[in-house]
Amino acid sequence: MSDIAIEINAVTVRFNKSTEHFSGLKDYVIKLLKRQLMFQEFLALQNISLTVKKGESWALIGHNGAGKSTLLKLICKIVKPYQGSITVNGKIAPLIELSAGFDGDLTARENIYLNGALLGLNRKFMDKHFDAIIDFAELKDFVDTPVKNFSSGMSARLGFAIATISEPDILIIDEALSVGDADFQVKCHKRIQELLSGDTTFLFVSHDLSAAAKFCQKAIWLEGGKIKAIGDTKEIISKYQPDFIITE
Repeated sequence: MSDIAIEINAVTVRFNKSTEHFSGLKDYVIKLLKRQLMFQEFLALQNISLTVKKGESWALIGHNGAGKSTLLKLICKIVKPYQGSITVNGKIAPLIELSAGFDGDLTARENIYLNGALLGLNRKFMDKHFDAIIDFAELKDFVDTPVKNFSSGMSARLGFAIATISEPDILIIDEALSVGDADFQVKCHKRIQELLSGDTTFLFVSHDLSAAAKFCQKAIWLEGGKIKAIGDTKEIISKYQPDFIITE
C-alpha cells in the first residue's frame, strides 16, 4: 500500500478574470449574448508539484492571494487543474470556510446530519457521535436553532466538531481556527494534536505562524501562485519572515 496521501504533479490552475465593470445584470447579459465580454487569463497556481506522505503535517504559508486556498480547493476537488495531475488517497475532512456545507435555514441538528452525509458518514455513525459533536461545539442550548442565527464563532465550533469527529485520513483547515474564543482554540489545538498522534495527514493555512510551527513538520511557501520554498516549517518561516520569533 502506498504511503503517499497527496501527489501533485506540475499542476496549473487557470481562472478567467473579467476586465470589465458592469452596471448591472442586464448589462452583463447583453454583452454576454453579443459576445462582447472580455476576459483576462489568471493563473492562480503555476507548475506546482508536491508530495505529502500519510501522517505528515504541512503548513501553507504566503501572503493573501498567493494561492494557498486555491491549492487546498484543488486537493478537495473543488477546483480542477488546467494542466497537470493530482492524486489523493484517503477520506478528506475539509474546514475551508466556516459556513461551507451549512444550510442557514436548517437547524444545527439538521446540519450535523447534512454535513455528515457530505463527508460520507452514515446515519448510524452520526447518531452515535451526535452528543459528542454538540458537547464539543458547546451548542447544547442551540441544537434546534437555525444556523443562520449563529455567530461566526458558533459556526466555527460546529464545523470543526463535525470535521474532526470521524478521525479523517486528511484534515484540511483554512484559517478557521482564528475565529472563536481562547478556550475554544485550546480545545481545537488539543483535538488536532490527538489526530496528529495517529495517522491523520494535516494541511493548515493560517497567518498565525506560531500555530503553523506548533502543528506542522513541513511547510510550503507560495508567492504569486508559484512555489517559493519547501522544507522544515521553522526554516521556511525564518525565510518568509526573518524577524519573526517562534515561541515554543
